[in-house]
Amino acid sequence: MQPTKSVAHGAVETRTIDMVPEQERHGSSWSQFTLWFGANCQITAIVDGALAIVFGAEAMTAIIGLLIGNVLGGIVMALHSAQGPRLGLPQMISSRVQFGVKGASLPLVLVVLMYLGFAATGTVLSGQAINRMFGFSSPETGMLIFGALTSLVAVVGYRLIHVLGRVATVIGLLGFAYLAVRLGTQYDVAGAFGQKPFTWATFLLAVALSAGWQMTFAPYVADYSRYLPSKTSTARAFTTTFLGSVIGAQIAMTLGVLIAALGGQFLKNQVGFLGDLAGPAAIVIYLVIVSGKLTVNCLNAYGGCMTILTTVSGFNNKTQISPAARIAYIIGFVLLSLGVALLASADFLNNFKNFMLLLLTFFVPWSAVNLVDYYLVSKERVDIPALYDPQGRYGSYNFMALGCYVLGILVQIPFLNQALYKGPVAVMLGGADISWIVSLVVTSLVYYPLAKRSMDVPQQMVYPASSTPAPAAPQPGAYAAANHIHAKP
Repeated sequence: MQPTKSVAHGAVETRTIDMVPEQERHGSSWSQFTLWFGANCQITAIVDGALAIVFGAEAMTAIIGLLIGNVLGGIVMALHSAQGPRLGLPQMISSRVQFGVKGASLPLVLVVLMYLGFAATGTVLSGQAINRMFGFSSPETGMLIFGALTSLVAVVGYRLIHVLGRVATVIGLLGFAYLAVRLGTQYDVAGAFGQKPFTWATFLLAVALSAGWQMTFAPYVADYSRYLPSKTSTARAFTTTFLGSVIGAQIAMTLGVLIAALGGQFLKNQVGFLGDLAGPAAIVIYLVIVSGKLTVNCLNAYGGCMTILTTVSGFNNKTQISPAARIAYIIGFVLLSLGVALLASADFLNNFKNFMLLLLTFFVPWSAVNLVDYYLVSKERVDIPALYDPQGRYGSYNFMALGCYVLGILVQIPFLNQALYKGPVAVMLGGADISWIVSLVVTSLVYYPLAKRSMDVPQQMVYPASSTPAPAAPQPGAYAAANHIHAKP
């Protein structure tokens, strides 16, 4: 089987679940900063910050809590990003190391649901902004235009997504600075502070809001670092991703805290409120909204396609996906998210967003298993050809890892405080939700000793035979045998 056409030789990306060979690697780690800044400095992050006030936090308590949560969640998220240059693989296919080639489908299905929900809600907000920019009377028009833009960027792929991230970073910085000035001239910002007493419950809730925000990126962050040269250091990939994501999110969330604390009606009409706040520059702010949401929505469509392909290929044993199939999957995903956005009522969207937040319960233990294995058990040594072979080193199902994953979900139940369910411990703690902390700790502590005893770790990184450069010749008994030459990128 011949390798697919290199992304470097055409405008449209062709690689999907296969490893990116060294000759196609490009860019610098700073591309991660602009991509993740642009994806975080956007209107939905403003909503996330405003929710801390709605749920009862004092403004300064909310800002500090959100910062701590962004830092903690950003560490987890950026550790996943650092895997990209080393492996050259999309994020979720690396889960086959822990869960098995077919077993990884369990968290994968839940990730697809998350992508779909966030894409649908983002389409609604962006559609409103586009309608206001151009004066369209039909609410569907803006959403359809936004869906078409999402499809275009996601189909072209990696390079254009990073260009969009750079554009969104510049536009977002200027737009949010302008909104901050307008907020300061129209409201008594100092009056936002000290309105409520400090409570640990609301502080921990603010931490959970932002930590959860960051960790939603974990299942797809390495998709956008895998083309970086393999010589890119783990520290640089981690730092640039971390800073872009945390700074961008904190700026937007802080603005949301101030808007909500000053009594604005932002949550009732997010797009309209920001347009009114911008005054004569409203059309520019609508452009800021669209560029920020387009960046993150392209991540949803691109990552959704990758995740679906990873799930399907685990059962049909395909190691490569044709360019036409890749495009079809992306367009199909966007159409599905458009359908949800067009058919959903406002109440449905609110409930769907609550469901998406509940899905975070399923991503925390996945992240714990993946990171503990990669950095502490496998220690960055992965048999890449075996990721595509159910009969290989990682097998079809790893029931030990799947058991740890399920345990990580179950231990959260008493600690949850979400719209759909409130656990007894969360009620005892006055509404504080520490479920994600409990899951990270318990899952990591249980998985690590079991994995150390049972995981079949290669002596060094094992690359496909067609990949260059390979770090060294495989040791005797290593899994990169000649019968795996077919697993070409």
